Amino acid sequence: MYKPVVAVVGRPNVGKSTFFNKICGKRISIVDDTPGVTRDRIYADANWCGNNFMLVDTGGIDPRSEDIFQNEIKTQAMEAIASSDVIVFMVDGQSGITSTDEEVAYILKRSKAPVVLVVNKLDRFEVENTYEFYSLGLGDPMPLSCMQSKGIGDILDAIVAHFPPKREGEEEGKVTKVAIVGRPNVGKSSIVNRLIGEKRVVVSDVEGTTRDAVLVPFKYNKKEYALVDTAGLRRKRGVEQASIEGYSVLRTMSAIETADVAMIVVDGSEEKLSEQDVRIAGFVHEEGKPSVIVINKWDKKSKSKNEYLEMLKKDLSFMDYFIPIFVSALTGTSMGQVMEKVEIAYTNSCKRITTGLLNDILHDAILNFEPPAHSGRKAKVQYITEASVCPPTFVLFVNDAKLINFSYLRYLENRFRERVDFVGTPIKIIVKGKEDK
Repeated sequence: MYKPVVAVVGRPNVGKSTFFNKICGKRISIVDDTPGVTRDRIYADANWCGNNFMLVDTGGIDPRSEDIFQNEIKTQAMEAIASSDVIVFMVDGQSGITSTDEEVAYILKRSKAPVVLVVNKLDRFEVENTYEFYSLGLGDPMPLSCMQSKGIGDILDAIVAHFPPKREGEEEGKVTKVAIVGRPNVGKSSIVNRLIGEKRVVVSDVEGTTRDAVLVPFKYNKKEYALVDTAGLRRKRGVEQASIEGYSVLRTMSAIETADVAMIVVDGSEEKLSEQDVRIAGFVHEEGKPSVIVINKWDKKSKSKNEYLEMLKKDLSFMDYFIPIFVSALTGTSMGQVMEKVEIAYTNSCKRITTGLLNDILHDAILNFEPPAHSGRKAKVQYITEASVCPPTFVLFVNDAKLINFSYLRYLENRFRERVDFVGTPIKIIVKGKEDK
């Protein structure tokens, strides 16, 4: 089912991101006193009185700003305005109307979407302070105190009143979230823009351009996806946790945790993987997420494919199931195959194996190599079953769980991978003995 899109626009530092976070019920957009913190369009699902919609936070529009990204910010905001069903225009009730407000209002008057004019920062909820905003010509200004959560319900009522009536029988389809992660400046945002065929996220050679986890709706092979462009992950000691960048790192980690599949982007122009590349891949692996290793900037390759693959096998030996693809987001080389690889990894992560086949594989594995004995006791394997998917998780029942060590579990995993295609996804084997409930 199509969800109405609601964009929150306005000049910098009027409280757009605070409003966005209040509506979504969690801290998705970064909130900071520094103007221009939000650069890209940030998407999140929201609901009010049974009405599902997608809320979009945008960067502050300020033509007089000296921020080198301001042109990009304005472009993103304009695209959000053009693609929205309802626009929330937020202004500052404490500072009053500014020339920038008037310029934004002029733009919105030319938009086809209905506009809800919101006057924020009215902490005492002085309704009379909204009167001057009638001069913007955008209808009745609605008072709001985001910090005290006053007026939010009335504003949401006004927003959903503009939604088209819901058609009975419609159901929302499954949206697969793809987190695009990696170090700063490896080309994650360029990959997003190339995949969707438009400049949706800000791209720059300046490290740390992407600060938020930017969710971009995307359709591939008749399926709904959401590409999540994340901030580049640096080593923790190089990031102050209380800083804006510190919040970005937390947002990236959260994006991985909630993703269905991850693209791990590395720089193919460099001679080897960095420690941080390996650490990011390790985090994706530990979270049990299927993944694709995207070797970007292959137009500036540092070695042959075979040499690079050998290096990957060595450095990423803990996830030898990885799917590699060599691309150039700049030239478009092999970019058409990226989502094919993503689909393979995700499909394998959702794969269910019958208990009969699993036990046949287990039986053959035990005949070839029995579990090692410990202190004169021998492990007796009873059977195995698949408990869940994403990632495929198997429960191995034995007489004593302590008798099955890590090496034997790794052996069993390899035997399963030989018989079943689990490329691109980790699998988990949980051992349970008689003493376990």
